[in-house]
Amino acid sequence: MISVQNLSKMYGTFPALRGVSFEVPSGQVLGFLGPNGAGKSTTMKILTGYLYATGGTAKVDGVDVSEHPVEVRRRVGYLPETNPLYTDMRVDDYLSFVGEIRGVKGSQRKAAMERVIASCGLQKVVKKGISELSKGFRQRVGLAQAMIHDPQILILDEPTSGLDPNQIVEIRDLIRSLGANRTVILSTHYLQEVEATCDRIIIVARGELVADGTHRELCERLPKGAVHVELVGPGDTIAAKLSEAFPGARVEKLPVDAGQAVRFKVERNAVPENEASSDMRGRIADLAQQNGWKVLELRQGGASLEDVFRHLTYEKSATVAQGAA
Repeated sequence: MISVQNLSKMYGTFPALRGVSFEVPSGQVLGFLGPNGAGKSTTMKILTGYLYATGGTAKVDGVDVSEHPVEVRRRVGYLPETNPLYTDMRVDDYLSFVGEIRGVKGSQRKAAMERVIASCGLQKVVKKGISELSKGFRQRVGLAQAMIHDPQILILDEPTSGLDPNQIVEIRDLIRSLGANRTVILSTHYLQEVEATCDRIIIVARGELVADGTHRELCERLPKGAVHVELVGPGDTIAAKLSEAFPGARVEKLPVDAGQAVRFKVERNAVPENEASSDMRGRIADLAQQNGWKVLELRQGGASLEDVFRHLTYEKSATVAQGAA
């Protein structure tokens, strides 16, 4: 349904996309991840015909976006990061208006409105003004406008941004149900959302595609996850010695319930090739013995999607920051 080949985009002299290529088959929910400024929204805007690419090709349902952008827009439902609502309209009037400009006519428009109102759970607010709605219901209206013309492809950019935990779960469940018979591209910073809803994950950083696979496949790329350790000893000294023992590692102090114990999470952003099979727990145990720290817990965690994300994007982000400095 979607084919992107060697896509590039320049903003002046800044390369927002650098030769990105991927394909999305029919009926798949794709999670599109990356740090801020990685190129996610730019890719989505190109796929919807909102922006033109500098190079490469993008096709939606076999239609070239650059050659036939209007035809592509007919086939795609799009919810941008900034929800395109007219807050002075009622929900039903707004959906009718969007249906009209989408070319849904007469009795078909009425049936389309009934379908999206039911799908998005808007029955209780359909006669209300959009300005009266909570953020969660506004997001539902945004999803409804993206679906009013019954597209087979949905492109959703940060659909749960700014929602409370209950609203996030509601929208997540809705997206999962929509993905049962549509192709969906979902961009988000909520990794739990991706784990719960997506069949496949793509990660981009600095405009480049750095990972493509299922949740399990990506997590298996890291041989080991972070080490969690709970010790009795001087917290500042322990943190310093852990950082010294594992140069470049992220040493994060974690909260503890009470007492003299301190907890740390030690996570390598990148494992040197000659240490790929090494286990940090042995070195930490040696440090504890040498310094007289009492070990209460020392365990190796499995790699998570967060571990993979940081492993693939942290160094690139740090490089950009250093260059800017």
